[in-house]
Parts: sequence; C-alpha cells; structure tokens
Amino acid sequence: MSKITPASQHWDDGEAADSAYTPLTAEQAKLLREQNPPVSPWWVIAAQLGVGLLLVLAAWVLTGRSNEAWSTAYGALVVIVPSALFAWGLMNQRSVINTVMGGFGFVVWEAIKIAASIAMLFAASHLVADLDWLALLIGLIVTLKVYWVALLMRRKRKTV
Repeated sequence: MSKITPASQHWDDGEAADSAYTPLTAEQAKLLREQNPPVSPWWVIAAQLGVGLLLVLAAWVLTGRSNEAWSTAYGALVVIVPSALFAWGLMNQRSVINTVMGGFGFVVWEAIKIAASIAMLFAASHLVADLDWLALLIGLIVTLKVYWVALLMRRKRKTV
C-alpha cells in the first residue's frame, strides 16, 4: 500500500507524518471491544424511568399535591417515551445495507424522537389536569440529564 503525502510540506507533526496507518487485527479489535463495552440504550431508558419515578415520588411527598406529581411524571415521560421509540427503531434496523443507510436511519429516528417530544409537550395542557409547567420542566430536564449519568456510570474498562 502506498503512502499519500500532503501536497504542502509547510507543517511538521513529527513522527505522525512518518508512521503509516496499520489496521487492527481481529484479535486487537476484539480486545478493544472488550475493553470498551457499549452502553445499552435500554439500560439508559430504564435509568430514566427510575429517575422519573423518584422525581414523581419527591414531588408528591414535598408538595402533597397530586397535580405536581402528575406534571413531573408527564415531564419525565416526554423524555422516556420518545427515547424508547428511538431505541426501538434503531434496534429494529436489521436490513441496513451500508453505513450510509444506517446513518440515514439514525437521522430519521432522531427526527421522529424530536417530533414525538414536541407533540407531547403541545398535548401536555390537554392531558394533565391543573398542569404545573415548572414541575413538568423539572421532570423533563432531570430525566434528560440521565444520558450524561449513563455515560459516567458505564461499565469500567476491563484490564488485561
């Protein structure tokens, strides 16, 4: 395999320019996958559901008002339901022909997820009696932050 050199040699990045790219062997790729296990989207959704339930319980205990708890629950559901729809859609892409189609499927399901979230927010005032928008937003934002917690809490790398 020939090495492609840049047209302009005005920059120098040391040894990186001199070293050739070497693809991973099957064993190296397997070891890399074992050291960096993926986070299941269903685990993240389950964590969101757990956090949402804790928020609803906290809203009910702290305020003693059921409309606060229902508003918080609906805010959490605005995150959980579209996330589950997105995960289901991506996991059911069995016949992805190539990476371009896989990327297109990701974009389509992400658009569906965003549209479902927006539709649920528009429907909130009609579905939740005595809706408290602040409680809804607290439920939505805290549940949405579970994505970051899931990244921090993912399984640690295996040492070899």
